[in-house]
Formats: sequence, C-alpha cells, structure tokens
Amino acid sequence: MGEFDNKEREEVFSKKVRAGKRTYFFDVKATRSGDYYLTLTESKKRLEDGVFVKHKIFLYKEDFEKFTEGLTETVEYIKNHQDVVEKRYEYSENHEGVGSKSQNDDFSF
Repeated sequence: MGEFDNKEREEVFSKKVRAGKRTYFFDVKATRSGDYYLTLTESKKRLEDGVFVKHKIFLYKEDFEKFTEGLTETVEYIKNHQDVVEKRYEYSENHEGVGSKSQNDDFSF
C-alpha cells in the first residue's frame, strides 16, 4: 500500500516563481493510474511571526481549458481597465510600498 501512496502524489514537474513577497509553485503530479494533475501553491511569509502560509489549488486536466479561459479573460479585463505596472516587487519587511493594497493585490502577469 505504501507504494501506491507514493505514486499517488508522484511529482513529475515543478516550476517555482518568485513574485515579490509571494512564491508560487506549479507542480505536475501523477495519480495512481498515471493521470497528471496540477497543483498551484501560493506561499507567503507572515511578517508578524515568520510562518509561511500556503494556499493550494488542485487543477485536473479535464478542467484546464475552462480554467485557462477564465484566467485569460480575467487577466485581459484587468489589463484593459487598469494600467499594468511592470515592476512592483520592491520588498522591504518594514515598508509596504506606496499603498499596501497595491502591494498585496498584485495582478501583473
């Protein structure tokens, strides 16, 4: 049974993206039957205690097309309705930058 438990979450590919205060992980994993799925993980260090908080989404291949369509449409909406700032990743533990909301809600892609 241990062999199946390992294979159920076998990591096939991983991509790490650092984006300011956040790090995103795009991990392709394989199920027991060999089907691939994607986990998207956001990791952010809490300033008050130094603990890393992670949020994870599991995305299965049958949902890729609809997920991609929704993400693309949403990103295009933001780009068309708000100026995109190319560089927003000047991080300092004591300074949130100009307007903490813009630092915490960075939607640049």
